[in-house]
Amino acid sequence: MAVAVTGGSGFVGSHLVRRLLARGRKVHATVRNRADAPKTRPLWELQEAFPGRLELFEADLPAHGSFGAAFRGCAVVFHVASPFLMPERIRDGRRDVVDPALLGTRHVLAAIGRTPDVRTLVFTSTVGAIFGDYADVLAMDGQVLSERYVNTTSTVENNPYHYAKTLAERAAWDAEAAQDRWRMVSVNPGLILGPSFTPASDSGSLFLLDELFKGCFWYGAPDFSFTTDVRDVADAHIAAAENPAARGRYIVAAETMTSFHEMSRIVLARHPRDLRLPRTRLPHWPVRVLGPSFGLTQDYIRGHLGIRFRVDNSRGVRELGLTYRPLEETLLDHYESRRAHRHRG
Repeated sequence: MAVAVTGGSGFVGSHLVRRLLARGRKVHATVRNRADAPKTRPLWELQEAFPGRLELFEADLPAHGSFGAAFRGCAVVFHVASPFLMPERIRDGRRDVVDPALLGTRHVLAAIGRTPDVRTLVFTSTVGAIFGDYADVLAMDGQVLSERYVNTTSTVENNPYHYAKTLAERAAWDAEAAQDRWRMVSVNPGLILGPSFTPASDSGSLFLLDELFKGCFWYGAPDFSFTTDVRDVADAHIAAAENPAARGRYIVAAETMTSFHEMSRIVLARHPRDLRLPRTRLPHWPVRVLGPSFGLTQDYIRGHLGIRFRVDNSRGVRELGLTYRPLEETLLDHYESRRAHRHRG
């Protein structure tokens, strides 16, 4: 049977669609607007490369009933679509991220409920549904991030993206518990990096690395730490769907964290003439002073700056067979991809 991917033109969704097609699957991908050429062109190209195997459906998260046609005849639904904006790009937390994420998830769940073919939901969540601020992890056992915790500190005012994904994931788990036809698996990635098929993505991770590559941190790289490769995230979704024993949540992120400065150093080793990349590590005090001008509150800075912890990703490695690309490969592929899009533009 076919599988459905919501948000098929997005950063993660487009990689997932491509990898599913390469595995011989027939894919129903939802997009907000089929006529939006910058975002949908990579999917048109996949239609040509895999004739008769990829069908595009228009569906919008806030629109009731818009996912039904896409899910018909599908055994698996990958619910990837959700707005991901960094704090400095959010003007109204409820309008910009909470309502679309939660309402969209409810509409997807309603469509699954009306589609008896569906047997599996793979839900794209985030590590942000496990913790609110980095400081929250310091209270976890051994100061290690693991799947068994749930974010209880984020609100619509404080870190609305994490709050939105926490509410959406909880709604999906509640829906799964209320029936016995389909199972759910949640994929909880860290900051997703790697090559993009389109320059038009609104993904917060692409925006953040673009700021680094464009020279916004030329004066020095602040010690915020994150990472996971978009291709590894796509592989995790497929493994979760194909392994009938997969249940619950799976963190998909590197075991150790990486600061902006370390990311910059890796790219500079290959591209030493790029003057926009920071050469030095920025002390904490300028971040505290300048952070508000970039949309970062003092509470956000206190909850993240300089805080490091380990990530327990062993469940995904053990049960889904996940392996992780080297960070150098992820960052260099990300850099080359964005540079290629700029030159084409």
